Amino acid sequence: MDREQAVTRIVQLFETLAPQDVARLGEFYMPDAWFKDPFHEVRGLGEVQRIFAHMFEALQAPRFIVTARIVQGDQCFLAWEFRFAFRSWRRGREQVVRGGSHLGLAADGRVAWHRDYWDAAEELYGKLPLLGGLMRWLARRAAA
Repeated sequence: MDREQAVTRIVQLFETLAPQDVARLGEFYMPDAWFKDPFHEVRGLGEVQRIFAHMFEALQAPRFIVTARIVQGDQCFLAWEFRFAFRSWRRGREQVVRGGSHLGLAADGRVAWHRDYWDAAEELYGKLPLLGGLMRWLARRAAA
């Protein structure tokens, strides 16, 4: 499988990811895959599966929409929108987090490492009731 095909397969997984797919992430991630985002840094397929499983437990209807991709050698960068609703706050109201994933691919096309980049302060904390007001105040102060 060439790199473009591997990335297309990974994008399709992310855009159609459902709770039952967590068990088959080994088809897409190496057993010793490394993953990092603003909240986690883990190594191993089981830990990656735990993070994705928790996403489905904690959020309503989480889904990714890949808006751009760049493939170069054994790496790719995916720009995405992550859409979801909180289960307990603003129930049913869709939230959007914009970010990107930098992936390193193994020789067989599976993900060897996965680093997510997104601004937790703007994209998540700023939407929370009390914390959001504080974050907006801090942003105004920093810009002044």
